[in-house]
Amino acid sequence: MAKIVSNLWLERRQPYWNRLEALLGEAASGAGRLSRVGQLSRQELREMALLYRQAAADLSVLRRDATAATYAAHVNQLLSRAHHIIYAGRKTSALSLLRLLRDEYPVIFRRNVRYVAASVLLTSACGVLGAILTSTRIEFMRHVLGPEMIATMERHEMWTHSVVSAAPQATSLIMTNNLTVSFVTFAGGITFGLLTLFSLFNNGMLLGVVGAACHHFGMSLSLWSFVAPHGSLELPSILIAGAAGLRLARAMVFPGGYKWKDAIALGGMEATRLVAGVLPLLVIAGCLEGFFSPSNAPVWLKFTVGGTLFLLLNLWLFGGGKRNFPENG
Repeated sequence: MAKIVSNLWLERRQPYWNRLEALLGEAASGAGRLSRVGQLSRQELREMALLYRQAAADLSVLRRDATAATYAAHVNQLLSRAHHIIYAGRKTSALSLLRLLRDEYPVIFRRNVRYVAASVLLTSACGVLGAILTSTRIEFMRHVLGPEMIATMERHEMWTHSVVSAAPQATSLIMTNNLTVSFVTFAGGITFGLLTLFSLFNNGMLLGVVGAACHHFGMSLSLWSFVAPHGSLELPSILIAGAAGLRLARAMVFPGGYKWKDAIALGGMEATRLVAGVLPLLVIAGCLEGFFSPSNAPVWLKFTVGGTLFLLLNLWLFGGGKRNFPENG
């Protein structure tokens, strides 16, 4: 890669980075988050915000030059520290949350896409295993799903019919269950990833077993037309929660050049931000699963809604966000 950053450019930018570092050091002299911010005057906070934006632009230049990797790492570290101070005092509002989802979350997702890929591969492999065991050993699906659910399938009835008659209550229970599954999958990272791996294994196996069982009883269309609307958001959310758990586990098992507690702090912060973005997705998925998925809407409409939501989700995650948002580990 050709050298893009000149020594003269580095000399000119260095004082601004040093000033930002000095302000960060002054802010860190307090005892807590609010007191840290209180160490700086309003003018210094405005100056830090300006230096933050300038450093973000500098980082995009540094990343294009492989010979400037050391400078890029230093500036990125400054940006990460500054970001938490600058935005710590922000009042939470619907508009600020929308900006977070629009500008920052897609970048956070792409930064951790390798963990998402690992979560997808593990769940898919377990799903295939569950489908194979169900197809070759009928007793296996009876053991996993239980006699009541098998009896429903033998009658060629979907077990979701009862949801329609109690949609409001069912929706609340569905949201609670989905949030619980996602939180457990994420928080399992604190067990060095063992609980996260088990959760992904269990989710994948169950999906494979149910899919193969419905195929065995000639109910595949009923199953997947039910899953498509809400599953287009729910399943990716659980997979992203699994990725967050793996990210946390990686920080615990492989701290790299950090002290163990610092690695956990950085990894935990990044994992928390990654899983936070799925919360609105789970709310939407819960509403769809309670009201639309089990309804008598045409099959083509359910698949269209599911496909459209999945397309929009991918456009947001892989195409949205500010390009200069700093890394955090």
